[in-house]
Parts: sequence; C-alpha cells; structure tokens
Amino acid sequence: MIVIVDERARVKEGYSSLFGREGVPSAGFGATEFGEWVSSAADEDLQAIGAFLIGECDTHPISPRMLRERTGAPVIALSEQHSLENTLRLFESGVDDVIRKPVHIREIMARIAAIRRRASDDGASTDIGSLRIFMNGKDPEINGEPLPLPRRERRILEFLASNRGRRVTKTQVFNAIYGIFDEDVEENVVESHVSKLRKKLRERLGYDPIDSKRFLGYCLNV
Repeated sequence: MIVIVDERARVKEGYSSLFGREGVPSAGFGATEFGEWVSSAADEDLQAIGAFLIGECDTHPISPRMLRERTGAPVIALSEQHSLENTLRLFESGVDDVIRKPVHIREIMARIAAIRRRASDDGASTDIGSLRIFMNGKDPEINGEPLPLPRRERRILEFLASNRGRRVTKTQVFNAIYGIFDEDVEENVVESHVSKLRKKLRERLGYDPIDSKRFLGYCLNV
C-alpha cells in the first residue's frame, strides 16, 4: 500500500487513480491528518505501508525522521521545483529519494523497489529450496522456471517472503494487499487467495511452503 501526502485533493486523487490502474492500493492524506494518523496508527497498520510519497505540505511539513521512528518504509519526496538547492534540501530532511514531476507511475514503483532492495540484506530475491521469490513484481521461479501467478497471489507470496521467519496474521496480509482503508472487500478473501496460492506451489514443488495456523496466521517454511 502506498500513502500519498499532499494538501491538494486533485493530486492525491490523481495518484490514487494511477496506482489503482497498476493494482496497487493507496490512500491520500493532507499533512495535518497524516501526522495525527501516523502518531496513533497501530504497528500492524504501518507494516502494510509499502512507501510514503510526500508532496506539497508547506503548512505542516512532514518529518521523514519521525516516520522512521515508526516504520522502515521508503519515504520519497515529489518535487515540482527543478533546482539543485531544493533537491539537496529534501535529501537533508531525510528522504530516501527525490522524484521530479511529472513522472510516470511505473518509475515511482521502480524507485520504491530499488530502495527496498538496497535496504534488504538479502537483495532482490528470496530463495527457499528450489523456489525463488522476487520482490519487484516478477513472477516467482521454481527450478529456474517461472510460475505465473495472479497479481494478488504474487503479492501475498512477496509479503510472506519479506516477513520470512515471522508469522503474519490474516489482517496483516489483507492490509498489505488491499490497503488498510478498503471497506469494500471482506478480509476473508485472503483465505481464498492463500488457498489457491498454496495449491499451485504444492503442485510444482511437491510440498506446501506456507505454514498456516488458525488464529495465528501464515509464514513461509524457510
């Protein structure tokens, strides 16, 4: 899930629409309400955030360092001022990247993936036996052969891989895939996605790499 922070409603709505076309859930905040939400949001909700995009927030500036006290998600500044001084100022504030507008939504997604790769000790993929899981939207591979997956099943597998060694709840999976503010989809849809994913992995691997415990959630058998 991507969080967009900007004082202008049309900017938030525009980015949310573009991310939606790519199948990526998002939410938009004004600067004041964003600060209030971050300070009170549950850790479980913040874990579902893939990145923060910070736009025009002159009246209530956002502190990237404050965000890092709660989450490790990339913080990217969207800049409309094409000057070296402004770019340096934004980097000095603590953002992970500065993107000059206009920019294609796929470039933003690629930059988010690159930041996350650099921050990961394990690089751009996770290997579990013959299963290789990529963190950039690419289909997983089994013995070097691609395993085509629907978008949400692939993202569930990526989310489990990014939390390998830890068990994640159904709510955490739902928030990461659908967004924490989506009230139009029932949380139980996660069970259907995971069931289909496990069946496909089991058919190709010969075993089930996803451990599921009722009330406790899911984890990858690393």
